[in-house]
Amino acid sequence: MPVSELFPTLLYREPLGDAALVVDLDRSVRALADDDAAGRRWAKAHGYRGYTSYASLDDLPVRDPAFADLKRLLDRHVARFAAAAAFDLGGRRLKLDSLWVNLLRPGGHHSAHLHPHSAVSGTLYVALPPGAGGLKLEDPRLPMMMAAPTRHPDAGESRATFVTVEPAVGDVLLWESWLRHEVVPNAAKGDRISVSFNYR
Repeated sequence: MPVSELFPTLLYREPLGDAALVVDLDRSVRALADDDAAGRRWAKAHGYRGYTSYASLDDLPVRDPAFADLKRLLDRHVARFAAAAAFDLGGRRLKLDSLWVNLLRPGGHHSAHLHPHSAVSGTLYVALPPGAGGLKLEDPRLPMMMAAPTRHPDAGESRATFVTVEPAVGDVLLWESWLRHEVVPNAAKGDRISVSFNYR
């Protein structure tokens, strides 16, 4: 067929590779949610249903050995993603720029956004009770589609306008930071816990 596919949008999905560390991170995130009053205040002021360290703590790999261990593993995953994306880094590696935790209570969500000033963003999934919801990704061409027809429901992921990924506990998802994404509402009865991060 005389049609080729250009400009793919890459999504990396791989288990972290250390199930015991995921258990340790679950404990660490819950302890942070109890101890970090500034993070709880920020979440409340910004309508975030639960807790996030996004605006309150910027030193988690120094503060807690579990996050230092996580950083070492994430560095490897991000290096593999950078190679798959054919990034020309001039012999250097992407560097962790920020890392924060998210504890979404039932009903909590995070509206569509992107991560400016970063090259690669991602999330590690720590706790996902049934119904916790996935990560919804948006076709980056959407603002430019103008009069484009909608896609058939069975068009497949590569042609869909939105794709919702249902991760498993311990999964690492990585994407280029310009890709708009959102966390769908947590319809579970328990907390949805994740660790998000940016590399530059």
